Amino acid sequence: MFATIALPLLSLSALAGSALALPFNSQTQSLNRRYASFDSWGSISSFDGFDNFYGVDNFSGEISVSSQVVVQEQVEVCESVSIEIVQQKLLVLQEIAKRIVTEQICEVETQTVVFQQFLSSCSHFSSDLLRTSGRDVGYDSAIASHFSDIFEADDSLSTSDLGFSGTSLGSSYAVPTGNNWNSATSSVSVGNAYNAALSAASA
Repeated sequence: MFATIALPLLSLSALAGSALALPFNSQTQSLNRRYASFDSWGSISSFDGFDNFYGVDNFSGEISVSSQVVVQEQVEVCESVSIEIVQQKLLVLQEIAKRIVTEQICEVETQTVVFQQFLSSCSHFSSDLLRTSGRDVGYDSAIASHFSDIFEADDSLSTSDLGFSGTSLGSSYAVPTGNNWNSATSSVSVGNAYNAALSAASA
């Protein structure tokens, strides 16, 4: 069950780490507006093949509405648990992300760019939650299923290729049902909640 919710939790964890950043605007915020490519950027060898993951024109891995494939048979039902338990899991995922960056990338420039790519990618989920992106609110169940593949049996980080690329994101989407979204009122209430969170983060 933890594996099936890993992707959305990871997204929320990153948002917390970036002070609940505003929904990502690819026209104004994307780093590929400043850099055509990060392959071999700065003559740093660890950047070799960087653009192969999401593509040179999609730094943050944004999913287009047309490429999102909802796998209906894998739809999960939302189950409320204590907010503290959710926060615990998000914090675990946040620290795992930091562990991956610091243990598996040795060049500090590459650490910086990869982590910003991670934050930018996760920030798209804010627009999904606000129902402004046009995408369904869910996660890629095929990619989330690889959570257990991150670690070896001795708890060290795996160095194996997980067998997918960033362009696979969105092709096996699960959309949990059972939330309290109301098309008549939730746009306002969710917007208010979002703005309250932004205020708290900037206080």
